[in-house]
Order: sequence, then C-alpha cells, then structure tokens
Amino acid sequence: MSRVSIIGAYNGKFGNFVQRNKETGEVADAKPIHELLVEAGRGALADAGLEASDVDAVWVASCAPGLFAEQEHLAALAPEIDPSGLRFKPMTRCEAACASGSVALYNAVYAVEAGRARVALVVGVEKMNLLDTKGVTHALATCSYWPEEGSRGMTFPGLFAEYAKGYASRYGIDAEVFSRMLATVAALCYRNGLDNPLAHFGKGGPSDKLGLSSADAILALPPERNPMIADPLRLHDCSLVTDGAAALVVMRDEDARARGGPAVSIAGIGHANERLPISRRPNMYELMAGKEAVRRAYAEAGIGARDVDVAEVHDCFTINQLLSTEALGLSDDGRAGYDYLYGRFGRDDDAVCVNLSGGLKAKGHPVGATGVSMHALLYKQLAGSPIGASPSRFAPEIGVAFNVGGSAVTNCATVLRRTR
Repeated sequence: MSRVSIIGAYNGKFGNFVQRNKETGEVADAKPIHELLVEAGRGALADAGLEASDVDAVWVASCAPGLFAEQEHLAALAPEIDPSGLRFKPMTRCEAACASGSVALYNAVYAVEAGRARVALVVGVEKMNLLDTKGVTHALATCSYWPEEGSRGMTFPGLFAEYAKGYASRYGIDAEVFSRMLATVAALCYRNGLDNPLAHFGKGGPSDKLGLSSADAILALPPERNPMIADPLRLHDCSLVTDGAAALVVMRDEDARARGGPAVSIAGIGHANERLPISRRPNMYELMAGKEAVRRAYAEAGIGARDVDVAEVHDCFTINQLLSTEALGLSDDGRAGYDYLYGRFGRDDDAVCVNLSGGLKAKGHPVGATGVSMHALLYKQLAGSPIGASPSRFAPEIGVAFNVGGSAVTNCATVLRRTR
C-alpha cells in the first residue's frame, strides 16, 4: 500500500463573521460559506505550489450547511476555487458531525492509495453564526440520536456532561478538584490561543481581555460570566461557535519525495465508530471507540504513545480533552486531570505538547472544518513553520490528530510523521 503525504495546507482566520443588528435582530453575512471554501482551497494549493488543474478530485467536509447556511450540495461549489482547473473534476461532500474533516481526509487518502487520484484536495468549512443560540443548538442536536436525545431536549453540553459525571464518579474525584481540572485545561488552551493569529479567541479577544490564562482566573469569574450550562460544565468548559475553513493537499509519498518541498507523511489512520445512542454504551467514563481508533493508528504507524511529540485533540468540552488525552495514552486512565494540574502538556513540556493551536476552546470549532484544521496546523508544526505556539524544548517529528464527531461517536486518530 502506498503511503500518502500532506504537501500543502491552509487554515483561514476563525471567528464570528456576521453583523447582527441588536435592535432588529437582522443578520448580515460578512463572509459567506462559499467565500470561506474558496479562500481555503486556493490557499492550500498555493502552499503546495500546485495549480488547480493538477488536482484529480476534491473532498469537502461540512457538518450541517443546510441548517447553518441554507446550502446543501456544498461540494458542487468547489470548482469555484478555480473553474478553469477544477470544472469536471469529481467533488464529494463528507459528513460525520464534528469529525467530518478527518473523514473527508481519509476518503481522499483512500483514493490516492488506490490510484484513482494522484493529487487530492480536501476542504473543511462551516458557517455557524448566521443562526442564534437556539438555532445552533438545534442544528448540533441533530447530530445526536434524535429519538432519545435531541428530541427530548438533550444538548451536546448535556451529552458531554454525562461523560463528565461518569468520569468523576468512576475515579472518585471531588467536585472542587474536578472543577479545577477542567478550568486548568481551559486556561492552557486560552494561553496557547493568544499566540495563534488565526484563533477565534486570540490576542485581544474575550479570554485575553478577561485575563483567563489561569485556572484561578476562570474559577474566580462571577456566575453571570461563567454560568452553568449542563452540570458540571460551565460556559468556559465549552468550545466556540465559529465560522471558518481549512484545506489540505495530499499525494503519494513517493511523488512528494520526487517533487521536493515540505511533506509530512500520514503514517497511520484509525477510524472507529461508537454506538450512536449513549443509552447503549457500556460506560460513560472513557472513549472506548476512541481508544480503538488510536490503537489502530499507532499500530499502522509503528509507534507508541511515548513517541508522540505534539497532539491536537478534540476539546469540544474540557472533559473531552481529559478523555482524549487518556485515549491517546498520554495519561493513564483517570489521571489526565492530575497531569494537567501538575503542569503537563504545555509548550514547555519535555515530552509532548497538547493543543498548541489553542484547541477548539480558543482556536474555535467550525464543526465541519475542525478535523481539517487539526491536520493543517500539525502539518505546519512538523514542516517547521508553526502557526502560533510551538514546543520550546524539542523539534517535533511525530504528531497526532484526535478528532471526534457527535458524542464521541465517530473517532478518528491520525499519526503524522515529518519526512522533510
């Protein structure tokens, strides 16, 4: 089987790209979804040094563009990246909730491995802020098991609150200690986000203005600034509602070597699905399917957890950063929260750094674009041109993206290895 390399990447600025009239409630779109898609696709091709005509097929990741932006059939917009080069090429949209981006990448990788495509372009995009909070909550709830969850008022904060309660109960963690663990995770991501010029909550943003660079600062917030969303998860335990796009260009390793230039090999892939209804899972304190995805990715890449230098993990909620850290084997089960309390996983860690981008908590979470963004920023780290924070004590060679969709239902783990 031929290996596949990432040879170019682009991550656009993430943020809230709408103008809302507070008096009338009218919303104007400051950066439509098609503009986000086109910008990212063109940026990745430019980064790879390729023309659109070099691309054999395009995969577009988006979770719910019909609900968020009233635009289904989204992949059909991809030729607008360069009509002269992409018209008549195959275009496919992939949807797997918040893991749509990783699944789109995997489908592109499979096509290149099979020889159906020599060069593939992957674009992840989501436009979320045209909807109000109620609308966003509903759109995301359709990614739950609707008969038992979304239709009964269960939101995604509520679903991950079940994991938080299950985890704290399983490992006997005191409520006050648990709150500090979660706040420590949020503060780490906020600090990293300050150095990411593309982050939704970056320098000059709300987390910066409020000085939320420590757990103490977050825990000291008055209830109106950090309300309970779904016990025990508060506002600052939740990721952001974000507009944004990212893109990747991939080709076979041997072709990447022949052409020269930066390249990062996709050394291992693990893709494992959990049962959709949480009522049918054996427990709610670990990412069982996530651990299986990681096992497969590590085995294919021939590595172990100790080989990982940098990781981008799916911190849709702070509890999921703890669960993801354990799924990757970077912490023992039940110990991730303590490791974060002890100061592990920051840019000064001498073993592995987590969410140097700021994660979904600070970089933002445009759901269909998130998986592509994780891979794009890891590519930049491993290619020696990091965007934002980088490890201070070593040059990273192996990175892992861990991206989940739904309530940890679609689990995607990718091992990336620096080749040049």
